[in-house]
Amino acid sequence: MHDVTVVPQERVSPFQWLILATLTLTSTLYAMSITIANIALPQLQGALAVTQDQITWTVTFNIVGTAIVTPMTGWLTKRFGQRHLMLFAVFGFAVSSIMCGQAGTLTELVVYRVLQGAFGGPLVPLSQAIILGVFPRSLHSFATAIWGMGVVCGPIIGPTVGGYISEAYSWRWVFYIIAPFSFLAFLGAWLYIRDTSRDRRIRLDWTGFISLSIALTALQLLLDRGNRLDWFESTEIVLEIIIAFIFFYIFTVHILTTKSPYLNPWLLKDRNYSVGAVLVFLYGMLNFTPIVLYPSMLQDLRGYPESIIGLLLAARGFGALAGNFLVLWISRNDPRIGLAIGFSAQAISCWMLAHFDINMTTTGIAWASVLQGFGVGLSWVPLTVMMFSNIDPKYIPEGTAVLHLLRNIGSSIYISLTVTIVIRSTTQNYMSMSNFINPFNEMFSFQDLMGFWDADTPVGLIKLSGEIERQAAMIGYINAFYLLALTGFIALPLIFFVEKQKNKL
Repeated sequence: MHDVTVVPQERVSPFQWLILATLTLTSTLYAMSITIANIALPQLQGALAVTQDQITWTVTFNIVGTAIVTPMTGWLTKRFGQRHLMLFAVFGFAVSSIMCGQAGTLTELVVYRVLQGAFGGPLVPLSQAIILGVFPRSLHSFATAIWGMGVVCGPIIGPTVGGYISEAYSWRWVFYIIAPFSFLAFLGAWLYIRDTSRDRRIRLDWTGFISLSIALTALQLLLDRGNRLDWFESTEIVLEIIIAFIFFYIFTVHILTTKSPYLNPWLLKDRNYSVGAVLVFLYGMLNFTPIVLYPSMLQDLRGYPESIIGLLLAARGFGALAGNFLVLWISRNDPRIGLAIGFSAQAISCWMLAHFDINMTTTGIAWASVLQGFGVGLSWVPLTVMMFSNIDPKYIPEGTAVLHLLRNIGSSIYISLTVTIVIRSTTQNYMSMSNFINPFNEMFSFQDLMGFWDADTPVGLIKLSGEIERQAAMIGYINAFYLLALTGFIALPLIFFVEKQKNKL
């Protein structure tokens, strides 16, 4: 078999190149929308007068919208055809993005973000399914790597552009800027993507769809609102736990017993696919969570403007781009090598972040971001190729839908969990550290040591309280990054259960 690290031009037709370019733009569009919105989170928090945990709803419920609709991609493709679905999804994505920019309240923004996520849900799995269908199996790694450049270029373009736009104009323009990219993606899909056969008789498994939707919504609500409502002390949280458990149970029993389930559980009979499903879940936990933590940490604790934060997130994208370029060379003989290095890089980068203090430097953050992005770019391609190495091509649409569903669920759970850790750690450590602020603390007798934190004046007390809050928040972020690092290290032993492919990547 030929080494696909160098692909002869004659093996890829002009039509295939045009399709690949269109779908790469689509993946760029989706990836850009995620990072470009995260840059504006601190500004959104102030503009909408909400708390840190509330503003993350605009991220988590966007992901939930994506997660609920993503598994429908297979049915939608069979029902309406690839071309019609792509056109509809891109158009809806553009309109909902514009509506996000028009939002005047948190409720409106969350609703529009859910719609944006719902329309964006089919974009990535549908694009990937089209690529895997248009290109022969021998070129899957090559085509996926090129298409994946969109996924890694989006996080470069998004935060860089979004940082400057939000700083120069307002947070609304980080959503408006998506429209021109959407137009180009729509035009490319209209011209180059061919329609597939449609079966209007095919039915959606509504029981599976509704039960999964209710379960995921209940799970996300309890994760997002649990800390605010004091968890099990709240009747609402208890009810959401019960609802999530009941409907997850209904969903599981249903897909195992029905002839045409919403998600095909028998894909998990393949060893590589089942192990890959767990790794994709962990990958989702590691992938998007730091992007949410970075803006608030850097702006609240270090006072960085959006433009600088955007560049630091773009550094993560450059690392992902480097990993994407090197993945074929590193994993050409064994995809497990790329997976091991990729997850290790993500874990080490989070470990580095966990050892920063309040005086963290721009250089240190940039290097950690690059390493983290490198791990993201290096692990994605071998992970997807490995999962589908033994899967029948007719199950690829369903398989890709499950893949992205698991990734999104992992992201939404960990975003909520880490933000909760930050908030609770901040509160607990602030109370603990404040106990030392009393007239009996001998430190207050050393005026040179205390500096401008003069506890005898109201201004001094305010400054001292602010510094304690910063230090307490830093401990919260450190705890969150420790959790992320642990998650990355947990993934490593699972890689040994992956069966080595007979064919090279």
